[in-house]
Amino acid sequence: MVIVKISRFEDVIAWQIGRELISRLYSVLGKCKDYSFRDQLQRAAVSINNNIAEGFGRIGNKEFIRYLKISKGSCLEVRSMLYTAKDIKLIEEVEFKELFTLTVRIEQILVNLIKSIELK
Repeated sequence: MVIVKISRFEDVIAWQIGRELISRLYSVLGKCKDYSFRDQLQRAAVSINNNIAEGFGRIGNKEFIRYLKISKGSCLEVRSMLYTAKDIKLIEEVEFKELFTLTVRIEQILVNLIKSIELK
């Protein structure tokens, strides 16, 4: 088993994938006229990364885990909203699948990171 020390929040793979998710969402939703929906989806995506960063800056693993769980919740919010975006034709099927896959990857990484920290 390889143990990787995280010395900066930028080292968290979920945060790195989150950057890609945010970038793609902003691009895909750039022309969306439903500003409220677009803003909520974008805020939820940004929240994934912000909670990873904020939790990393907290003192102690218990606080970090708490923020990672909040980040996971934001990830699931994005996933739920992606279904709506697809259903109401704001995004195409191919975009949905790509964005959905990113949320699944982020969630899996967060779950594994939480488990690994809890085992320490």
